[in-house]
Amino acid sequence: MFVPSFYREPSNSWMVDLIRGNPLALAVANGQPDEGPFATHLPVIFDPDHPLDRDDDLTGATLLGHMNRANPHWGSLETGGVLLLTFTGPHSYVSPTVYEVTPAAPTWNFTAVHVRGVVEKLDSTDETLAVVQSTVRAFEGEFGNGWDMTDSLGYFRKIAPGVGAFRFTVTGAEGMFKLSQEQPGEVRERVRESFGQSGCVHKRGTAGLMSRLP
Repeated sequence: MFVPSFYREPSNSWMVDLIRGNPLALAVANGQPDEGPFATHLPVIFDPDHPLDRDDDLTGATLLGHMNRANPHWGSLETGGVLLLTFTGPHSYVSPTVYEVTPAAPTWNFTAVHVRGVVEKLDSTDETLAVVQSTVRAFEGEFGNGWDMTDSLGYFRKIAPGVGAFRFTVTGAEGMFKLSQEQPGEVRERVRESFGQSGCVHKRGTAGLMSRLP
């Protein structure tokens, strides 16, 4: 991912927060020459057995994910192979009407993190169930209502043979936080205020990140 210097993340915590807050990743792998690239949307979490501080460098961090074993993408993955995970955060169109200056050009403010790493496929049922349970705990705590999975563990074990779970060790990460940093301060503030007053959740999320800029 090409990231101009003024759009780079202010600190590692921005990338960690974006991944935790937007955990539906797009996993991309090259595939075979006659197949072309594979791309699969799937849920990804930080490995709870290897806690990561918000300010830590992502290199060396461990993530957990899973997909349907019937997916050809799963069959193409190999332990030791390279995978790219992309995460998209708040984003929105910026109309020149907000700038109140002429000439001007429209643009799109957006946030994204690209993470490269090495895959370890988990073949045992117990390891697969552990990934599924860890994912449920993470998402119920962050997005759900505290659902207790205890009575569904038997069902989890029944469907586990169809789940392809993997561990992902990060070898490199890049964050793109394009939030009008190239604009003069007063123009950037008008964009932030306009987004913050919008009924669009994407614009409000973008405004929140703009408020955190140094």
